[in-house]
Amino acid sequence: MQLSNLTGDNGSGAPPEPSEAGLPSSPARALFVVRCVIPLLYLLIMVVGLLGNVTLLRIFAGQGARRSVPHIFISSLAAGDLLLLLTCVPVDASRFFLEDWVFGALGCKLLPAIQLTSVGVSVFTLTALSADRYKAIVNPMDIQTPNAVMWTCIKAIAIWIISILLAVPEAIFSEVAHINDADNVSFTECIRYPPKDDLHPKIHSVMILLVYLLIPLTIISVYYYHIARSLIKSAHNLPGEHSEHSKKQMETRKRLAKIVLVFVGLFAVCWLPTHVLYMYRSFNYSKIDPSLGHMVITLVARVLSFCNSCVNPFALYFLSESFRRHFNSHLCCSVMPHQQRSATYLNGSSAIRMTSLESHGRNTVTMTTLFNGHHPKQEISL
Repeated sequence: MQLSNLTGDNGSGAPPEPSEAGLPSSPARALFVVRCVIPLLYLLIMVVGLLGNVTLLRIFAGQGARRSVPHIFISSLAAGDLLLLLTCVPVDASRFFLEDWVFGALGCKLLPAIQLTSVGVSVFTLTALSADRYKAIVNPMDIQTPNAVMWTCIKAIAIWIISILLAVPEAIFSEVAHINDADNVSFTECIRYPPKDDLHPKIHSVMILLVYLLIPLTIISVYYYHIARSLIKSAHNLPGEHSEHSKKQMETRKRLAKIVLVFVGLFAVCWLPTHVLYMYRSFNYSKIDPSLGHMVITLVARVLSFCNSCVNPFALYFLSESFRRHFNSHLCCSVMPHQQRSATYLNGSSAIRMTSLESHGRNTVTMTTLFNGHHPKQEISL
């Protein structure tokens, strides 16, 4: 599922770009802005996405035995986002400078499959997270079984396998083709089906919309409908003698359910324009819309879809106080100058440092601990 096709350019890569020599000054300026500003925006998305997702994975990996079901699923989400950021985003950005497909037949096979795999991992993992929150809230007194983490790992791996298998047809049918545009200009592009086939794109776009958006969102909506009903009932039926414990447990699970719902909402908002545009282009496959308005809408849809790969860590940052503390601690250690870390290390053991700095108060001791990279082994309560 090459993003250029998804966002409406008939398998011809970036939106059609007439020669600048014949363009009026205004379209020429618009084209200059697109070729300069949009790649910079893509670079910003990559940097922010890599920073957020890598930090998230480091934090959850450091939890060790305290890993939970949500941690594993959210880590899988981050891995899928990193896959997209490191492969498809740079390739899509390059399309604003290159007239032809330069990544060869192998790239044409792999890149559409990689993108579809990433989208599948995201939406199927969000569905699994919603199912997990449903089970946690409708049975609020259940305690996580010892093998729950193992089964969650198996589920996460299964989601990746299913996503890869569903993306195999993209690799099989994608091919590099020579295309002539309306001005009879010939160029090469990676397409997913024969350019003369009108039925294939229609079937493909409908299946993509159903499998990767409508069906998962419908299942998630059903889960959250029952979650809402359970929360309303639980507000009136908490056990008397365990009231305080039950309330705290329910508040924790409600907070995590809210985080998952925000993730789902962000996914829907970011990917819906892309799916709508793909449907529009698939049912008008023989036509190319060269207008500036179509180009702008296409670019907005592309940027939104890629933004989904960098927003989850920061949504979690604002919604979870515990994750926010860990995130800030990791950033502190990452940006600290090497000389400062080395000087602090030579001061001696942690016990000596804590004793010698005791007079400066608890904050100084805490910072010394952070400077040496020893993070408090606290469980992240999302």
